[in-house]
Amino acid sequence: MEALLTAAFPHADFTLNNDSAAHHGHAGDDGSGESHFSLTIRWAGFAGQTRVARQRAVNKALGDMPGNRVHALAIRALAPGE
Repeated sequence: MEALLTAAFPHADFTLNNDSAAHHGHAGDDGSGESHFSLTIRWAGFAGQTRVARQRAVNKALGDMPGNRVHALAIRALAPGE
């Protein structure tokens, strides 16, 4: 995911956390240890975009990963200064 985000959002600042251990045994936990993630991303290109547009951009960059290989991804997408 990090490589896809870096390619799609040049010069973005992001933190990607693997939260899978906190969801062990819950729905969507496939035992791989890589089912639930949270992302905070700050990118100048998000300025003037709605929250929905920002999340759509992140999902587009990640392709089929969320919903298939990754059960859950919490996205916090910000512009600089937010």
